[in-house]
Amino acid sequence: MLDVAAQNGPLMQRLIDKAAEVIRSGRYILGPEVEAFEREVAKYIGVEHAIGVSSGTDALLVALMALGIGAGDEVITTPFSFFATAGCIARVGAKPVFVDIRPDTFNIDVEQVEASVTERTKAILPVHLFGQACDMRALREIAAKHQLPLIEDAAQAIGTRSPAGPVGGLGAYGCFSFFPSKNLGGFGDGGLVTTNDADLADKARVIRAHGSKPKYYHAVVGGNFRLDALQAALLRVKLPALEGWTSVRRQNADRYDAAFAAARLDPSLLRTPVRRFEGHIYNQYVIRTSQRDALQTNLKRHKIATAIYYPVPLHRQECFAYLGYAVGSLPVAENASEEVLALPIFSGLGEARQARIIDTVIDTFDR
Repeated sequence: MLDVAAQNGPLMQRLIDKAAEVIRSGRYILGPEVEAFEREVAKYIGVEHAIGVSSGTDALLVALMALGIGAGDEVITTPFSFFATAGCIARVGAKPVFVDIRPDTFNIDVEQVEASVTERTKAILPVHLFGQACDMRALREIAAKHQLPLIEDAAQAIGTRSPAGPVGGLGAYGCFSFFPSKNLGGFGDGGLVTTNDADLADKARVIRAHGSKPKYYHAVVGGNFRLDALQAALLRVKLPALEGWTSVRRQNADRYDAAFAAARLDPSLLRTPVRRFEGHIYNQYVIRTSQRDALQTNLKRHKIATAIYYPVPLHRQECFAYLGYAVGSLPVAENASEEVLALPIFSGLGEARQARIIDTVIDTFDR
């Protein structure tokens, strides 16, 4: 699905030199490398403030904690995402309220969001899934009407643009991940909190360092959510290459789209992802097929990697059984979980390997 070593290969000597520089510096926690990365990545994303944290999951936790969300509160979110989206809501003691998704983009169905707002709702947490932005204009209108903060889960969406602007700066907080498989992947865990509000930025910085300001004085309880200097330094080496990698991902997506459209397969056999906004960065290329298991089995037989994002929607996870969602309560997400399959799309894929994937997919359905 992703050849991390091949992507890092052309940068290897610079990465090694930068790692050695950090090791020699003796500055391993926060410090100048983290501060420099925060400035550079904020400029790239298009936000005023960026706060490096220990993971994408912790970015969500920091945002929720900084907004004071906790026991008795509700947060509206999507059931079709990585577990951390809802897991973090539960970890701060709040209740995830799931709203079904759109069948074309897999993002939260904005038309259903407002009906889920109650007096206990304290935030809306949309996910820019697979690198495509949600309808943020509509979500911002709903949030403003009900005076609710928006927390953007942009873990898969660094560099994504929407008609409302760059994601990560369209709500109270944006939350990013540098997990190695992301478009901008680190060398372990790492994350980022973004905002255009100076006061919210200060709150996030305090929360990431045990709630201390100044050191050893704690007005609030935070956590150890700091980004390592080594991770920040290595991400600084990779950041200038990100736009080029994203451009190649879009080219790969266009190539898949054109080839599958030309094959004229029955829509029940193959539906390609919809690019609703031009700013899609294709963290994943996810098709839908009623023959998902058969296709995945045949691709594996031909040594072609695939992945299922996600086999069980969040409202059907065992740990959320207490929320009382019955089978069929969120039918679009449930149907998607039975049909989605991600194909390789990383920037180093190459036309020859992609052509083999395309031919194998089409041949599977022809047979």
